[in-house]
Amino acid sequence: MTKYLKHIVILIAALVAVNFLGHKVYKRFDLTSDKRYTLSESAVNIIKDIESPIVVDVFLEGEDFPSEFRRLQKETQQLLEEFAAQNKNIVFDFINPLEEESTKEQNIQQLTQRGLTPMQLSVQESGKSSLAVIFPWALASYNGQTVIIPLVKNKIGASQQELVTNSVQHLEYAFADGFNKLTKPKHQKIAILKGNKQLEDKYIADFLKKLGEYYFIAPFTLDSVASNPQNALKEIETYDLVISAKPTEAFTEEEKLVLDQYTMNGGKSLWLIDAVIMEKDSLYNASGKNYAVTRDLNLTDFFFKYGVRINPVMVSSLYSAPITLAMGSGSESQFQHLKWPYSPLAGSSSNHPIVNNLNLVKFDFANQIDTLKNQVKKTILLKSAPLTKLEGTPREVSLDIVTKEQNPQLFNKGNQTLAVLLEGEFSSVYSNRIKPFKLSGVEDKSEPTKMIVVADGDVIKNDVVRNTPQELGFDRWTGQLYGNKEFLLNAVNYLLDDNGLINIRSKEIAVAFLNQEKIADEKTKWQLINIALPLVLLGLFGLVFNYIRRKKFAC
Repeated sequence: MTKYLKHIVILIAALVAVNFLGHKVYKRFDLTSDKRYTLSESAVNIIKDIESPIVVDVFLEGEDFPSEFRRLQKETQQLLEEFAAQNKNIVFDFINPLEEESTKEQNIQQLTQRGLTPMQLSVQESGKSSLAVIFPWALASYNGQTVIIPLVKNKIGASQQELVTNSVQHLEYAFADGFNKLTKPKHQKIAILKGNKQLEDKYIADFLKKLGEYYFIAPFTLDSVASNPQNALKEIETYDLVISAKPTEAFTEEEKLVLDQYTMNGGKSLWLIDAVIMEKDSLYNASGKNYAVTRDLNLTDFFFKYGVRINPVMVSSLYSAPITLAMGSGSESQFQHLKWPYSPLAGSSSNHPIVNNLNLVKFDFANQIDTLKNQVKKTILLKSAPLTKLEGTPREVSLDIVTKEQNPQLFNKGNQTLAVLLEGEFSSVYSNRIKPFKLSGVEDKSEPTKMIVVADGDVIKNDVVRNTPQELGFDRWTGQLYGNKEFLLNAVNYLLDDNGLINIRSKEIAVAFLNQEKIADEKTKWQLINIALPLVLLGLFGLVFNYIRRKKFAC
């Protein structure tokens, strides 16, 4: 008896010890092949020192979801559980804003006013089709501040399954980005170059508003270079990045030297350049045509030395955004969306964090970029579709082209580079050359730095309606939202990224879905296999068992 009690005491002590260790030593294991439930180091660093609660309200909740979006709901919950496991101050809740019929319309209106627009989905399940409305958004609040976190990652032409796959891959970045905006104070500065007739503020207002969520922004006029170039260089070096949005006036040699030395001292830059003078607005006249000519910005040697050349040709593509024109006359005129080859849609198959899982980017009268051999690393970010041709200048451009059938055989130039990333140690444009003015501390070789060149200034240009800037990339005529703003924001984040957040975008997650059509077609078969077959087998086993039993014990 004493020995029996001793064993019981040892067992109880062992159970207490195991429970104590289990409480003190906590470990989660991610057994998925793509490590989808393992947070990136950058995401962990953002939340690890948070000492006040971050409250996340997720509106991706409801009973009528398509199966694909129930998957997104589940993935969102599991990801937030991983964040909460890293820091207990991450608190989340799933809310259905459409649950109460009495407050449904009011909730829709309030959420829409805050920018959380609803999404209408087609539900195809059990052979039946229906519509469902969801709010694929989350709100994260911290110390009195709130940010909106999108849960759906749109992509032109994507099916609902592809939409969910893109969204699942984007989830960690979306939440990490939101938490970063809430918890990390802005510290980097961006200069928006002025003085060379760049785009007016109202045409870049939407992108600047978005940038302001991450960085300090200020205009910088290069006019001061003429009077005091040394001071101008000193002032511009206080900025971490310069953006030149569609300059239309040539740069002087003095301005180029200041910008060159800014790069030599490690400055980052984003250039949106038009090498051809052609505006879509100039076509909306009585004749409906205009002439495209070369624009000389005096930057050819500047970019050539760094390893790229922007050619004064227009990229024309059969895979492009439409133009909306009023067809007909008087009261019978109607707006129609017509094929317009001068607005190529650009994408990328690369998994580079700037363009990974990116929606198509709309260009207008884009130019072609050649990359040149030097020590600078070059990454092609955006390319036109394969059915592309190049049109030299000068050239007449007419709206009449929308009435003509294009010959695909003429679009035989293949993919054309429209945006490129340069990284590494740059050589000075003015190395072994006479300088336009005396400048102390001139460098011939740069520190490791980055630069992005985009061969179209209109990529950053938002529409202005009644003097009000519209959302960048949104086509109010077709309702289509292109990836311009996301591309530019990713580009800036990559150029200035000091916490590795942008690299989360390159994480690849494989999401498997059930085939709903096959489920509907084979529903009865699998019900019989899973329900009827086990009962039949059980009955047969019973009959055989009873038969054997009777035979064995028969007198």
